[in-house]
Amino acid sequence: MTGTAEPRNGPSAHLARLVACIGVFACLGAAGLAGCAAPEDTTQTLGSSSASSGSRMRTGGTAGPAASAVPGASAAPAARGETAALTGVVVVLDPGHNGANARNARTVAALVPDGRGGRKACNTTGTATSSGYAEHALVWDVAGRAAALLRGRGATVVLTRADDDGVGPCVHERGAFAGAHHAAVLVSLHANGSVNPAATGFHVIVPNPPLNPAQDGPSAELADRLVAALAAEGFAPNGAYPQGVSRRSDVATLNWSTVPAAMLELGEMRNRAEARVMQTEAGRARYAQAVAAGIEAWALARR
Repeated sequence: MTGTAEPRNGPSAHLARLVACIGVFACLGAAGLAGCAAPEDTTQTLGSSSASSGSRMRTGGTAGPAASAVPGASAAPAARGETAALTGVVVVLDPGHNGANARNARTVAALVPDGRGGRKACNTTGTATSSGYAEHALVWDVAGRAAALLRGRGATVVLTRADDDGVGPCVHERGAFAGAHHAAVLVSLHANGSVNPAATGFHVIVPNPPLNPAQDGPSAELADRLVAALAAEGFAPNGAYPQGVSRRSDVATLNWSTVPAAMLELGEMRNRAEARVMQTEAGRARYAQAVAAGIEAWALARR
């Protein structure tokens, strides 16, 4: 602001603060805690109008999420200078596991098609840090933050689950979900739980051998972009995987995808140093920034 500033405690300043407070309360009354003039939430999930409600396998609750149900959904990424570079791009983010899986062991243990003629468990409980911070909670938080950043760039973001207190969906449903939503890309978010606490670093999994053209070159390119973006945020790849990429045939979520897909293991939850990062807001924000940047770089390179 230019010109002569009024004294901080002058009468006009008191009036301005009063008007601002009235505006805030009016906004909260109209929109709840979601914030004033929040952008429309484009999150969809298994169980939304474009998929059957039974696919979500929830143990109760409503079929669709509110905007505030997704971490970071009401964030304002435009303040970071984003533009609409990803307008028209549909991104599916798959936060692995779910909060109620552990209480529904029989359901998640049911066998489903693995995409290569075999069968495997519908889902699992995932891993956790030594202090009990769960993988499902970590990836749910990171997915929400990444979704907000991608929306700020114009993308339509679709999540495979609506919240972090349900069950499933099964791995084959997660993989098929992206194609059913005509998505450009699927990124499944997880974290590793190696028995050896000295294991460190992230890695990206791609399907191999590919079952369709999307699982071949485009998925490999996606993995490379994610690796580069995580490295740019200061994360190191797991040295057990060349260039941070693992090629596997046993990951049903990837096998069932008909769009370019990758599964990202954000790091090692049983490694104390990496667990500390995962358990902080700042650490999860860094992970989300890397996920969004990797997807954006891949999408722009494909245009």
